Amino acid sequence: MRHFGTYGPVNKIDNYVVARNEDLADFIRRIKLGRYIVLFAPRQTGKTTFFQNALNVLIEETPNFFPIQLNFEAYQNLTQDAFYLNLAEELIEAINQVLQKRGHPLSQDLTNLLENPGITDHLAMRRFFVKLPRLLGYGQSNCPKIVLIIDEFDGIPRAVVSDFLHILRRIYLTERQTRAPYSLAIVGVKNITQLDYDLSISPFNIQDDFTLPNFTLEQVDELLAQYTEETGQQVAPEVIKALHKQTGGQPFLINRFAQILTEELDIPKTEMIQIGHFFSAYEKLLVERNTNISHLITNIRRDPRFEKTLMRIAFHGSRLNFTLRNEVISELATYGIIGPDEHGMCQILSPIYLHCIIQAFKPLINGLEDEYLPEDGPIDFTGYIKPTGEIQMNTLLENFKDFIARAGFRILQVPDTPQEFVGQYLLFAYLDEFVKIVQATMRLEVQTGRGRADTVITHNLQHYIIETKIWRSEQTYQAGKQQLTAYLKLEQETQGYYIVFDHRQHPNPKVETQVLDGCTIHSYVIPVLQDTPSISAVSG
Repeated sequence: MRHFGTYGPVNKIDNYVVARNEDLADFIRRIKLGRYIVLFAPRQTGKTTFFQNALNVLIEETPNFFPIQLNFEAYQNLTQDAFYLNLAEELIEAINQVLQKRGHPLSQDLTNLLENPGITDHLAMRRFFVKLPRLLGYGQSNCPKIVLIIDEFDGIPRAVVSDFLHILRRIYLTERQTRAPYSLAIVGVKNITQLDYDLSISPFNIQDDFTLPNFTLEQVDELLAQYTEETGQQVAPEVIKALHKQTGGQPFLINRFAQILTEELDIPKTEMIQIGHFFSAYEKLLVERNTNISHLITNIRRDPRFEKTLMRIAFHGSRLNFTLRNEVISELATYGIIGPDEHGMCQILSPIYLHCIIQAFKPLINGLEDEYLPEDGPIDFTGYIKPTGEIQMNTLLENFKDFIARAGFRILQVPDTPQEFVGQYLLFAYLDEFVKIVQATMRLEVQTGRGRADTVITHNLQHYIIETKIWRSEQTYQAGKQQLTAYLKLEQETQGYYIVFDHRQHPNPKVETQVLDGCTIHSYVIPVLQDTPSISAVSG
């Protein structure tokens, strides 16, 4: 029986695999056109698996092409001499592997070249590639076209990168039919402009950018269908949709979710995997430590500017244009955290990522936890559950509004929290505590084209949708109600909760309920104090 793979490259013998046939055909087409291709994408997005599949196609189905795969992951701290020494050894090893797979005989001249490649610098490397096709072929007219695939390219030593790219550019600009390498694929995490070389020059302006997108809903369905065909266990369609929606199609998260559902929840194979199982897997994924989420948290903490940018993308009504010319946006895109929506605006690519981002940025202790509940209210959060099992959401949010008022200026003293987002952080912490106590599930939904995220609490398979926003104007406040209404209708829900944090010097608190297009919208405009009162005012 195969498994869902999360530990490096996957293969169709041991793992359930998304074929990516269209992407593979596009890549091979570009290779045949002699393109110098670059693909820079975050880790655990399937790059290595994809290029191993491409390499196999080139070896087995295109005898007039000779693919060579290298990996620079371990090269970063090498000197120039050590780099080219190891590059030569890896080149020869890769060439011999392809020769063996193809049963290609070695001439004496080819043997001599492979035994003495003479690659000591970038110029010697070019001379090696000039000789190689002729010695691999049977005469000048039968020379195979060399295809060089370099994985983990951003591991190249800084002292080497500029000359290395310059010589590749020089090779590319030679006559295409005699060019060696004829085609090139550079694969990595950082893009070329983020590598450390003299940015006053442009050594690699001949690149053909290639994108390996996250899985589509159809591809997730294809992946789970392989499991069903092999085991007989059905997966409910709403589970597949929720899985794709919450992960944004991120390959690692998809496979990790599937691992939990099929291997770790002990669901009998005779039983269909239902949405309740999905929520159990979701909770497990959020609290576990895995390399993908660990990389995410490490990356968002690299620069203090990331927090404000990510929170603006998630919670502001104002939108941010997606442009790789902006350093912060470019970095976050490189890490696979944000990307453009259909309108060219920034969006966080995965609701699970957004949830983890807020967990990472919100203070572990905000100092106000003991005041969540009023003295004359319930003794704990279970008091907000009706005897019928429903959440008294209006009462719960009324109490949050009152909690903000009780806390007063102390919300401005919450540690390590930008004041602009203190309301959202406190609401997240408040609801997070609530769902833990009552054994509910809280997840975030990133709404494409709407400039913010919604919070969805699920309890006893009932959904409660909460939207948060920062006050901008009466017009945007009313527009937010319409947007929430449209989302409720899309989700086939009839009630929604709309919380707007008012940071103005003279806020206008509101609590109102309206019926819009058949949906009931409960709105709360909650003032957030702007200044800490003076000592005399406090003592008085």
